[in-house]
Amino acid sequence: MNWFNRGARRAPGGMAGTSPPTGGDSWLDALGFGEPVRAAPDGESTLDPRWAESEQGLADSSFLSRQARRMVSADESAHRRVYRTYLTARAVLGVVLALSQGAIDLLGGTAPGWLLVLSSAYAVQALFARLWPEGGHPVSRRRRQWWGTVGVDVLAFGAMHWLEPVATLNHAALLVLPVMMASVLSARVPALATASAVSLLLLATAWRRSMEGGDITALVSQAGLAGVGMFVIVLVAGQMASRLAREERTARGSLELARQQAELNRLVIDEMSDGVLVVDRRGRVRAANPAARTLLSDSGACPPAPFSLASQPGWGSLLQAIEGAYESGLWPATGMDLTVAYAGETPRSVRVRARFTRGARLTARRGDDRADEVLGVLFMEELRQVLARQREERLAAMGRISAGIAHEIRNPLAAVSQANALLQEDLLRPDQQRLVRIVADNVERLRRIVDDVMEAAPGGLSPSRTIDATAEVAAICAEWARTVGLALGSESRMRVSLPKEPVGAVFDPDHLRRVLVNLLENAARHATDQAGAVLVQLEALDAPLVRLVVASDGDPIPADVEAHLFEPFHSTRSRGTGLGLYICRELCERHGASIDYLRRPSERHANQFQVVMRRDTVATEGRLHL
Repeated sequence: MNWFNRGARRAPGGMAGTSPPTGGDSWLDALGFGEPVRAAPDGESTLDPRWAESEQGLADSSFLSRQARRMVSADESAHRRVYRTYLTARAVLGVVLALSQGAIDLLGGTAPGWLLVLSSAYAVQALFARLWPEGGHPVSRRRRQWWGTVGVDVLAFGAMHWLEPVATLNHAALLVLPVMMASVLSARVPALATASAVSLLLLATAWRRSMEGGDITALVSQAGLAGVGMFVIVLVAGQMASRLAREERTARGSLELARQQAELNRLVIDEMSDGVLVVDRRGRVRAANPAARTLLSDSGACPPAPFSLASQPGWGSLLQAIEGAYESGLWPATGMDLTVAYAGETPRSVRVRARFTRGARLTARRGDDRADEVLGVLFMEELRQVLARQREERLAAMGRISAGIAHEIRNPLAAVSQANALLQEDLLRPDQQRLVRIVADNVERLRRIVDDVMEAAPGGLSPSRTIDATAEVAAICAEWARTVGLALGSESRMRVSLPKEPVGAVFDPDHLRRVLVNLLENAARHATDQAGAVLVQLEALDAPLVRLVVASDGDPIPADVEAHLFEPFHSTRSRGTGLGLYICRELCERHGASIDYLRRPSERHANQFQVVMRRDTVATEGRLHL
């Protein structure tokens, strides 16, 4: 029940939670003996009482204290437990009073018969109040509970004390029970009023007995001291009940914060791309996020936590590493590379980093129960992804450095080119002219290398726009053919297959030209001299994509070279920079496209590079035809 939540609704058959006691509120008003509460405002945190019994609550139980879990899972609040205990005590007391009076009568006592009748009636009422189910409107139920318990006790015990001429039993002591419970169950003013009524009853009884011949001084003094004690009981019991209310409200509030934090942690961990396992020294997995379970079994056969790593032989390496870490108290700071596999699945290499609770050292004496509390948090990541990320980081760093160097080379390279051009204006001997041409050729080569490096370096992104891919590809192919002196026609070494209608694609015209020219040069370099040795094909796919294929009939690229095709500075030619395909991939990624190499040994054009671009609508424009 949401006793710490000020706006919690009343549970069926229970008490309602209210705000902390103030002024005339009940000492346990915050635990359910106050006015009807309002609905919880939007955004206010609440705790579902069924949470402790749910799977989510059981999963969080290891992070919450046992006492707090017992509190939130209990059906009764502290107030209800006290009230039910009071009902039980009244029933037992009523039975004892009735039996005591009956025993006195059997033994020949002088107690009047009406006292036995009153005791028996009180016993019946107490048993009825204890067994009768609670129900009805909260306000009327509270009033009925108060008058049916505290009110009846004050009247019954007061009548016994007033009407009994000879004090066979000290019924005045019984008045302590209703006074104490009035301070717990009702507001402060009614509790003080109850104590006042009992004190006046004691004084009136003392005066009555003094009129019958008793010592008035002694009787009034005893009654006065008893009355003062009643007020002290009200104050002390009220303070204790108020403290109990505050502590329970604080405990439930802390439990709600812990539950929210556990739920937040679970949401964050579940969305992590890295696998997270919480294990103990016996290799039992206490918690596992979806990524970790996928690493342990890519087919989804890994059971939800808790489960044991010893259940699968393929997890033996991970289990041995965990046991060794608990024994030695050490785990490599950079992680440990292990091989794991579920039954019947392909083994995979993972890198595991670990952190342990209770400090970095895991050593513990045998027999120390606290050693079992040491938990390990394992962070798992597929080794292939780790290496790929490291390679990307190295390439990015290399690209930044290369771009800086290339930028610094431009100025002296321009000076060399200008000085060589001035030398060409003079009358030189044939051998000097040959040297000048060599310098010019190498300066031009260095300029192309610098341009490639600057193009591959990360920089400002050119905006993507919709282009007519059919027209652009036709124009680029025609221009490239004229540049390299390639004749066009049915017997041409290059064959172009284009759609009859415009095809819209999201790209940049200059970047598409750079990509296509690079692919055409590579294809022409490795193709034969036969007609149609180089194939350029553009087609619109069923999905909103456009595919551009540049293929050649040369020998397929070897597998060891294929693995490094799109890496920078990797070239099979002595005069190549190794940046061509890398730049193509970078330009494609900037516009949301992709580039891949396909090896098709069974087809004529065995080497195929395909660029897949996003498709978009484009107005019909004039096109160049080959």
